[in-house]
Amino acid sequence: MKLHLMDGTYELFRSHFGSPPRTTPSGQEIGGVYGIISSTLSLLSEPGVTHLAAAFDTVIESFRNEVYDGYKSGEGIDEVLLAQFPLAERALEALGVKVWPMTEFEADDVLAAAAWRWVSDVDQVVVLTPDKDLAQCYGNPKIVGYDRRNRVFIDHDAVVEKFGVRPVSIPDYLALVGDTADGFPGLPGWGAKSSSIILDRYIHLESIPLDAARWDVKVRGAEKLATTLRTQMGDALLFRFLAQLRPDVPIDDELTDLEWRGAHREQFTALCDELGFGGLRDRPHKWCD
Repeated sequence: MKLHLMDGTYELFRSHFGSPPRTTPSGQEIGGVYGIISSTLSLLSEPGVTHLAAAFDTVIESFRNEVYDGYKSGEGIDEVLLAQFPLAERALEALGVKVWPMTEFEADDVLAAAAWRWVSDVDQVVVLTPDKDLAQCYGNPKIVGYDRRNRVFIDHDAVVEKFGVRPVSIPDYLALVGDTADGFPGLPGWGAKSSSIILDRYIHLESIPLDAARWDVKVRGAEKLATTLRTQMGDALLFRFLAQLRPDVPIDDELTDLEWRGAHREQFTALCDELGFGGLRDRPHKWCD
């Protein structure tokens, strides 16, 4: 048995920007909602997709914003897209999919927490996202990512090939190089190449000698890099904290609650009528009622 975990935020963004514009009878743009319903119906029709949950950043802020002022927020995101989040959550719930709307934590946090919680109970956990933050989960051979757009699986070896470090070092790597998508800059001078060489050898920030003379790998500008790390270690540890996903996210569900038993006929057809999705009305291949 496989457990599939969907990054609903990513899927909604992907659908919004990749699907043709579409409006409700009242004029609200809902192309992203249509796209995520259609793609989820396709997913549910695939063999082996029996247990599925989707996580959304219902509020595009989290506890991290309280820790670091520059962390990402909903500022600058198209209001037309933001307005589709509640509808997308309603739509997947009507489809019978378990939905986790995140407010204090991020969608990535609950996806990671669920993967780590249930990995020993299933044959494989498939995290449906290309997000690099989730790469820190793929050190376990039973947890893999899947990029649905490019149809590519992401495992331990794929992480090493792309970033030059093992999955366990991804938060340390992001702390050094920064993450513009999440809003923290990393350390000056620490680029992808130098960070991957050092972390491939030392794994974590605390294990990197603060004197470059003690490094047993060669990188360009080692003295300057060591000085930066020595003087800005506090920032690096903060950035790593921001990049680390949380295994302690409360999840009230049991694995059996994630089994897909079919769409809720009355709820789903009413939603389709409300939004003008006549073409989707009869697409579910299984109804729970």
